Amino acid sequence: MSFQNELKEYLLSQGVSDVGFSEQEECPEGLPYAVTLVVRLSQAIIDEIDSAPTETYFNHYRTVNAFIDRALLQCGLFLQKNGYKYITVAASQSINTDGWNYRGRFSHKQAAVAAGLGSVGRNSLFIHKDFGSSVRLGTVFTDCPFDLSEVTYVDMCGECNLCVDACPAGAIKGGKWEPGTVREDIFDPQKCSEYMKRAFHHIGRGAVCGICMSVCPHNKGE
Repeated sequence: MSFQNELKEYLLSQGVSDVGFSEQEECPEGLPYAVTLVVRLSQAIIDEIDSAPTETYFNHYRTVNAFIDRALLQCGLFLQKNGYKYITVAASQSINTDGWNYRGRFSHKQAAVAAGLGSVGRNSLFIHKDFGSSVRLGTVFTDCPFDLSEVTYVDMCGECNLCVDACPAGAIKGGKWEPGTVREDIFDPQKCSEYMKRAFHHIGRGAVCGICMSVCPHNKGE
């Protein structure tokens, strides 16, 4: 078994739902390869979301993020044990740059798409090819060289606009994502965040919503 497959099998044995590998131009110096970790959310919990998030979803969101962060560390330690360097990118961490709080260190979706794991929807959520948009992601950068296959991007939204119509903040603009698309061209993160903090402050101080994810037909196998 190759080291790459050994790493993937190890991560799957730790409970992650899927693993992908890619090479990234936007990377820490000397660490051009990315490992993407995918964890599937509970569809039963997502199905409870209607016109607002639930307390159960907020707890699930935090718990899954913590699980991913632990799995990222385990991935990094596995790489380090075998002589490679690593940097983890947390599942959910905003970096304040010049007062702008709506961007992380790196786009997990970018690496996931490059790894051939799925596409990005109109709602700017990653849509896994098997699990739909009810997933969370994490990324590990490393200098471990991986055997990579050419990936062809396939849009999974088609003409569907369910998330556009369902978004109570009006943050989803209706455009389609493709590699190179700037997030703000299809989605307004500030409008989304401000609405959540105002409307759902009583649930985790407005840190989650999930309505656009709950209506995505890919979560129900359609």
